[in-house]
Amino acid sequence: MMNKELNIKNFSVSNDSSLFLISGPCQLENRDHAMFMAENLKKICEKNKIKLVYKTSFDKANRTSLTSKRGLGLSKSIEVFNEIKKQFELPILTDVHNPEQCNELREVVDILQIPAFLCRQTDLLIAAAKTDLIVNIKKGQFLAPWDMKNVIKKVSDSNNDKILITERGVSFGYNTLVSDMRSLSILKKEKYPVIFDATHSVQQPGGKGESSGGEREYIYDLSKAAVSIGISGLFLEVHDDPDNAPSDGANMLKFSNLNDFLKKIMMLDNFIKKEKI
Repeated sequence: MMNKELNIKNFSVSNDSSLFLISGPCQLENRDHAMFMAENLKKICEKNKIKLVYKTSFDKANRTSLTSKRGLGLSKSIEVFNEIKKQFELPILTDVHNPEQCNELREVVDILQIPAFLCRQTDLLIAAAKTDLIVNIKKGQFLAPWDMKNVIKKVSDSNNDKILITERGVSFGYNTLVSDMRSLSILKKEKYPVIFDATHSVQQPGGKGESSGGEREYIYDLSKAAVSIGISGLFLEVHDDPDNAPSDGANMLKFSNLNDFLKKIMMLDNFIKKEKI
């Protein structure tokens, strides 16, 4: 069976095609910041000839602490999503946490994302599938890669074959994730486009007590390892000031480092796919 090819707005993706990027800040903090990030991400991606899907979360519903900031909320975020699409012509990805949100976002975004913690929630997967949008399923930190076959089947058996699969690390003891690169090869056997989430893979869940920590210094090394396997895309959360971001700052890539990062990563992706290594 050949690798599946999906159309995202005005470009196509597969495990054989040129690497694409899913990127943006962890949460939608406010309208001006979202517009700033979308505009500048688009410029850098065009410079490096990489296709971009803009991502951000309207609600970080699984924060460590009750006092943690969660985002702008659904109704206000929909307005911002529409403005980004209109002004920058970028496809939009956001995550959903209950079935009702899927329908509310149906006419707004291009990709619905199933959070890793919720990847086995059958009702959520079916609701996302029924929108007929692309569904990006993040593999749970608690799942073996071969267990994703059953998760994928819940969406495909709901008459939606437009699926992305994202690896984001696996739990390794307390407050720690590790990346098993075998997982990418195993997930590729399902033939759907496989994404590597390089920024959440270096997260330390709950590592700061009331918030998560992270080791952003390893984002590039893990990305190189993942891209060398031959994957469809990278998922990178970026921020202009990650140390002061309201969530996941410790594991987000600094925006000022993104250009050099993409330049090197695209050289590697081009080599791997051109030479069919």
